[in-house]
Amino acid sequence: MISTGHRVTIPQPRRVGELPPVSLTTTVPKEFVHRAAVAEVLLTEWSRTDDTRFTARAQWPRGHSFFTPVRGEYHDPLIAIETIRQVGTLLAHTEFGVPLDHQFLMWDCAFAVEPEQLRIGDAPASIDLEVCFEEVRLRGRRLAGGRYRVVLRRDGRVAVTGGASFTCAAPEVYRRLRGERALGRAGQLPLTAPTAPQTVGRMSPTDVVLSPVGEPGRWQLRVDTRHPVIFDHPLDHAPGMLLVEAARQAAAATLDCQDFLPVALGAEFKRYVELDAPCTIEAVRLPGDAPAVLVTGHQFGEPAFTATVTGAPPAR
Repeated sequence: MISTGHRVTIPQPRRVGELPPVSLTTTVPKEFVHRAAVAEVLLTEWSRTDDTRFTARAQWPRGHSFFTPVRGEYHDPLIAIETIRQVGTLLAHTEFGVPLDHQFLMWDCAFAVEPEQLRIGDAPASIDLEVCFEEVRLRGRRLAGGRYRVVLRRDGRVAVTGGASFTCAAPEVYRRLRGERALGRAGQLPLTAPTAPQTVGRMSPTDVVLSPVGEPGRWQLRVDTRHPVIFDHPLDHAPGMLLVEAARQAAAATLDCQDFLPVALGAEFKRYVELDAPCTIEAVRLPGDAPAVLVTGHQFGEPAFTATVTGAPPAR
């Protein structure tokens, strides 16, 4: 088991009056968080508190190619979902012994943010995480899945609360489950045109994950497997982050809010969303005073995922 924080101190000769050497922080190995690009690794260290509780640290950049600032002053709240995802896979591999060649499937995820703690400062945001596994499911002596809660603090104040659940499968199990798709032989749909970026809270068409279908409150999921962040590495299905982003964009369009700031999101993933068939995204505003939207995704005539997204009041 690995439970070191990957915090490296470099000793150097020192003259009288000089400051002592600094402690340098590096990111955790990218393989532990299922990322191909080191630049997309958010976690820097971790440690075990007891059998089910852990601490970790993360760093959020002031600017990011995909998790772009919202309203010009807030870290994108969806970077919190990615942080929560990464810490789950990190701990599964390092503290629960899941081999690196196993596949993970997220069944649900959720977060709620304190917007004031997401304001962008004059340096990257240092985030402290407290992680508690509430369910640990074993297959024999090996972890088969789990559910965990995460509290993310910034400067000692709660910035985000959230959690997720997942299962993991050995390569042979995954091949039986996915068949030809596990080998990447199913192909994919031609890339569809993006809806107007400003209508879904985006600046660049490259980051738009919805395509218009000519009906209000309805889109086709736009799957660009060349996207360097959403598809950081080859996949045989649509990743959860793509579906969460689709929910955010559908909510922004439904609320007609170009500077949409999501403050809460809860998603459930019911089945794999395949790359070779269209997935329909529908959104409807929920009753009540809060700007909340229910987003659903359907593929092959079956529900694939649902998400409820709540936004902050529009900026004035």
